[in-house]
Amino acid sequence: MTGPTDPAAPTAMSAPPAFEAQEPEGTAPLPAPAPGDTDADADARTRRIRRIRRALTAVAVLAAGVIATAALNSGSRHGYLDPRTTDPFGSHAVAELLKERGVTTRVVTTAREAADAAGPRTTLLVTDPDRLGATQRGVIRSAIDLSGGRTVLLAPSSHSLPDLSPGVHTAGDADTEHPDPGCTLPAATSAGAADTGGGLRYTTTLPGATACYPSGGHPTLLVIPTGPTRGDTVLLGSETILLNESLADQGNASLALQLLGSRPNLVWYLPSLADSDPDTAPSGEDKSLLELVPAGWSWALLQLFVAAVLAALWRARRLGPLVTERLPVAIRASEATEGRARLYRKADARDRAATVLRAATRERLAALVGVPHTQAHDPAALAPAVSARLTGEPRDVTALLFGTAPSDDAALVALADHLDALEREVRTS
Repeated sequence: MTGPTDPAAPTAMSAPPAFEAQEPEGTAPLPAPAPGDTDADADARTRRIRRIRRALTAVAVLAAGVIATAALNSGSRHGYLDPRTTDPFGSHAVAELLKERGVTTRVVTTAREAADAAGPRTTLLVTDPDRLGATQRGVIRSAIDLSGGRTVLLAPSSHSLPDLSPGVHTAGDADTEHPDPGCTLPAATSAGAADTGGGLRYTTTLPGATACYPSGGHPTLLVIPTGPTRGDTVLLGSETILLNESLADQGNASLALQLLGSRPNLVWYLPSLADSDPDTAPSGEDKSLLELVPAGWSWALLQLFVAAVLAALWRARRLGPLVTERLPVAIRASEATEGRARLYRKADARDRAATVLRAATRERLAALVGVPHTQAHDPAALAPAVSARLTGEPRDVTALLFGTAPSDDAALVALADHLDALEREVRTS
């Protein structure tokens, strides 16, 4: 059974189509283009472009993976103590519980905003007192003295205590994670054991101070009255009770709600970079480049290196000898030749077709007349050797094997016939 008729194929009564050189049965198909030919250059460029595209795709995938991994690793503490953040280290949960109890939470990022919002009906929470510069600490101290409300300082150290709470000193790190209240403060007695340990301990001789949650004899929570304004200052050695991940542990939620919800308004002060003072920073030592790189990026670089090694192994050549494989479909040489000729005809590439025909004939003739393969395309070496094998009238072998491109289809067909005749004559001579 035959397939559908190709509209471009010649009929039984028509002449052979242009570019389809007829070859005798058993003749090998036309060889691949010579290294210097245009098609070979185009194929090489195509292969290079494909390799570059694959490499760029692999790099893009690796970069996306590295960025995602670094974001996940280095961003695990994103929004630390931020009441708008639901991450494990955020404080959205306690802000929502305060909202249910009628406490309005306002987030500010500068000391001036915090001081302006402070008042007798306000609780001012300073999440990072040690980050403040001297000017900002002075502004917060004025607000503490004049507001008449409550100020909560989270884990202030000896760097900020002299300005924010004179008369209070640190007593080292707490060695008890979940201390008991150990005081008569209503908020502490109703909450019970809480995660106030794991941070700093304090000591003071100020009158009226209430010391709670002792660890090693020193409190981790200290409440100090603030002068004649009837306000107070709460020093909390650890911020654990405010984090989303630990709010439900022990009496953390109860203690946090009572410390921050004693007034109807809560000002949540998250110091920004603008409020930090480099000249009064806790550590004046310059950090190295590696110390400035976030920890997540170190892991990301390690993963990128491993991924690059795996990609190199994946793209490397296989070790061992070459193994031949059987082609799934065997294609006759005449069919391959005809298909290639149709492509040349469609592209109107007579010069290219003539170059391929002449190059293939030169290589076969060189083998027949004893010319080395490296000199098969040298007119001075091949033409005399071929002419010596011819009989009859002298012919211009050089023009036939190395001439110009045909001007039309008929000339191309004639060239194919002459080349075929020349090879046949040399074979039989």
